[in-house]
Amino acid sequence: MTVHRQSMIELSSAVARFSFSERTDVGSVRKVNEDSVLAQSPVFLVADGMGGHARGEVASQTVLRVFDEHIARDSASTPERILDAIHSSNDAVRDLSTADDYGTAVSGTTLAGIAFVDAGDDVGYHWMAFNVGDSRVYTWTDGVLAQLSIDHSAVQEMVDAGLISVDDAEKHPERNVITRAIGADEFVDADVWLLPALGRQSFLICSDGLTKELDDAAIAEVLARDIGLDAAERSVADILVDEAIEHGGRDNVSVVFVESTFD
Repeated sequence: MTVHRQSMIELSSAVARFSFSERTDVGSVRKVNEDSVLAQSPVFLVADGMGGHARGEVASQTVLRVFDEHIARDSASTPERILDAIHSSNDAVRDLSTADDYGTAVSGTTLAGIAFVDAGDDVGYHWMAFNVGDSRVYTWTDGVLAQLSIDHSAVQEMVDAGLISVDDAEKHPERNVITRAIGADEFVDADVWLLPALGRQSFLICSDGLTKELDDAAIAEVLARDIGLDAAERSVADILVDEAIEHGGRDNVSVVFVESTFD
């Protein structure tokens, strides 16, 4: 069981407080956990090593190592530093592969997360969300779960083109094919979003091991229970991972849940 933790960042005219929990589990089928999670303010992320690829576990752990080296703990970061960590992670993961590796021999990992950043005097403090692959970032606001990130996957491209429905995508044989990954190409193309840090905010970050077993409605039902981080005997991350395993746990399952207040 992983209980929730708390931290804070003192700013010039405000205080940012964070409550969070994280858990990664091998699941019920796989023998190796290729997921890795980082939950240490100001950065919270999930990296899912590419299943069936060489060194997937090492690839996801490499991302954590690079972020830990690049980002100072318990201090607001900047968008530039986060982008540098993403690109440096791509270089480091590519270094795991040799010149002769190709296809499934190439190391790779997804990356999804959020970071508390100072975007400059004219912009102020924000949450910076980022994504490469099909791990996801959600917002949880007033009982509404909303996917912020967009999957970089073959089936998502089919959905966007109107070729298949969202329901069909969940069962499509190519649902595990991703179109972007850390380490796959010389230059990584990450999606990023800046959200103003205001009041109370909540985020869910997860690997596809969660969303394969629980759809958004099922995840929202779990979050809507009386499981606030200040009162829960089990953390939010524990509850969600346990639910995914009970529904099959066919893949590694990783969850980071973050609540923040900015005042």
